[in-house]
Amino acid sequence: MEVYIARKDLLAMAKQTTTLQITGMTCASCASRIEKGLGRMDGVASAAVNLTMETARVEYDGDVTGPSAFMDRIDALGFKAALRRESGLPGKSAELNRLRMRFYIAAVLSLPLIASMAGHFEFLSFLALPDWLMNPWFQLALATPVQFWIGGPYYVGAYKALRGGSPNMEVLVAIGTSAAYFYSLYETIAFASDPMHRLELYYETSALLITFVLLGKLLETLAKGRTSQAIGALVGLQAKHASVVRDGQELRLAIDDVLPGDLVLVKPGEKIPVDGTIETGSSYVDESMLTGESVPVRKQANDRVIGATLNGKGALTVRAGGVGRDSVLAQIIRVVEEAQGAKAPIQRVADVISGVFVPIVIGLAVVTFLLWYFAFSPGHFADALRTAIAVLVIACPCALGLATPTSIMAGSGRAAELGILFKSGEHLERAHAIDVILLDKTGTVTEGKPRLTDAALEPAFEADRLLGWIMAAEGSSEHPLAEAIVAGLRARGVVPAAEPDAFEAVPGFGISAVVEGRALVIGTRRLLLQRGVALSEAVLARQAAQEGEAKTVVLAAVDGVFAGSLAVADTIKPTSRAAISALKALGLEVMMVTGDNEATALAVARQAGIERTLAEVLPEGKAAEVKRLQAQGKKVAMVGDGINDAPALAAADIGIAMGTGTDVAMETADITLMRGDLNGLADAMDLSRRTMAAIKQNLFWALAYNAIGIPIAAAGLLAPWVAGAAMALSSVSVVLNALRLQRYRKQGKRAAA
Repeated sequence: MEVYIARKDLLAMAKQTTTLQITGMTCASCASRIEKGLGRMDGVASAAVNLTMETARVEYDGDVTGPSAFMDRIDALGFKAALRRESGLPGKSAELNRLRMRFYIAAVLSLPLIASMAGHFEFLSFLALPDWLMNPWFQLALATPVQFWIGGPYYVGAYKALRGGSPNMEVLVAIGTSAAYFYSLYETIAFASDPMHRLELYYETSALLITFVLLGKLLETLAKGRTSQAIGALVGLQAKHASVVRDGQELRLAIDDVLPGDLVLVKPGEKIPVDGTIETGSSYVDESMLTGESVPVRKQANDRVIGATLNGKGALTVRAGGVGRDSVLAQIIRVVEEAQGAKAPIQRVADVISGVFVPIVIGLAVVTFLLWYFAFSPGHFADALRTAIAVLVIACPCALGLATPTSIMAGSGRAAELGILFKSGEHLERAHAIDVILLDKTGTVTEGKPRLTDAALEPAFEADRLLGWIMAAEGSSEHPLAEAIVAGLRARGVVPAAEPDAFEAVPGFGISAVVEGRALVIGTRRLLLQRGVALSEAVLARQAAQEGEAKTVVLAAVDGVFAGSLAVADTIKPTSRAAISALKALGLEVMMVTGDNEATALAVARQAGIERTLAEVLPEGKAAEVKRLQAQGKKVAMVGDGINDAPALAAADIGIAMGTGTDVAMETADITLMRGDLNGLADAMDLSRRTMAAIKQNLFWALAYNAIGIPIAAAGLLAPWVAGAAMALSSVSVVLNALRLQRYRKQGKRAAA
């Protein structure tokens, strides 16, 4: 374990990570171009651009390069970049307002041109339209501002894309609309020179294409905004201000101005603004936002409190500890952001396709034009042009670029609302392939808060003195069983002996200590037998009986002689049995692996509904069991909450930590269940499967849309403006399909429905 942490710290020292907010991206090709541009820079280890979130996450060597160089590179590629704001909520209102205004103006100017489309259809020739509506100069006046003012950004984007050698959606739109507009302009000028010239105008095609593209972008932006609702909800939990005592004065400060060490006053009914420790006062605190537990927890002096939890009826004075980026809530938000911004492996499929998609489409459009002009409709330039424009427009790669990130955002966001934190989109993807779930017992299946139930001492020893020695020895251990023994003995009025003169923890077995000159060995039967302690049949029978009641028995010896036994019980969590049943319903194999003795482990397993159990397994043995299952070709998830679980969490395909556990376990894990509830595990597995299903559906339909749409357009069966509408709706449909994940209901609620 020490080696693992050392390697991790070394990597952290070598690399830094920054997240940039990018404006100006319109399709997957844009994201791919930025990603490649950043990836080629010296000192950059990796770069991942998320089209949906409009972010770039760059891992780099801080001694070689930095954020300012990244922003310069992105600017040179034709986009704008800035360091992402800490809140994680990029300002969208200004962009939305601009999009709305551009769309409304384009719609008002384009609507009169719709009437002119009647001139393209013989079956509508009976309609009597006003001459001024069909006047080419009137149509030119309406189409020109749409083409060059409303559509101006597409020309700018197309120029920058071509200059960067990576054509994108804007190139397709600019080429398609320009072809329609300038051909119509040529026809208008020809008509002015020769009033007998037969007009073929397509101003409505160029104007409506731009209008529909804008509408699609507007709807897409609105829908993508909904994928950030989880982040918004988390940010909304934060208190905005805090009452701070400085130099004897009470100040009302913005939360960003609170410093570590400040004394913060929390009045009854207020949100606790910072993480910290209570100095004075007592109250009940509602921690449901973090733990999911609706019952308030009593807090008093020296107890830790978490920011954004709700204070009850008592007044508290809190010494600020974690503030700003260091608060628990800020770290949760950061994990969710990173999960939403990271790129899942399946995204590589879309990246490869989108990298060559636009040039292929332009080539297809040219071939289509030539075939129509020389073969299908010889000499009819307008027919060939119209068909080529339809091919250009319908083949936008937007839906392909949105297929994966929107689903990852929606899935990880909904998971965060349920108290499930995926460290990255990769882990959200990998979780769907899990075959076997390995569960630790203490703190995972059980409450992790064992209590002392029995104490059977040998008559040869003075009870109070022996218990005092045991209490002193166990007081030096950090194991949950030791804490339960100490707490139980304290409650019985036992006074501990002096501090041990020597102490040794034997991982997975127990402890040995020297107290007041007496050598104590406390732990499992195996440990005592290894140390040469004889155990009678009566002692072993009593131990077996207690273990059959799901109690853990701790044996004690003094100077090599058996002295007595203590029984500790740890009940299973109320939700464990239902959660394990839900995991089985998902087709997962569930096993329990624990360092506890076999009889106790089997008793707990029976209560929880677990058929396969491995007991008396040392920490390294848990990791070995993970590798044994992997060698059989199985994908393994390990769930634990303690330091001794960290090696297995690291070895597993997916490591899952209970949020009520240790920081080391959560740091090692790929998924954290913040509420310490195994129902969250079933939800995590189910959400991963549903997210992957949504991604595959999106990729299939994005590719099928082009596979079907391009031939139809090339066959001349699709008007360009219809192709534009279809292209816009394809992007929106992908986002809406991903958003279905936000309606996901928890396993327990679904079973009850």
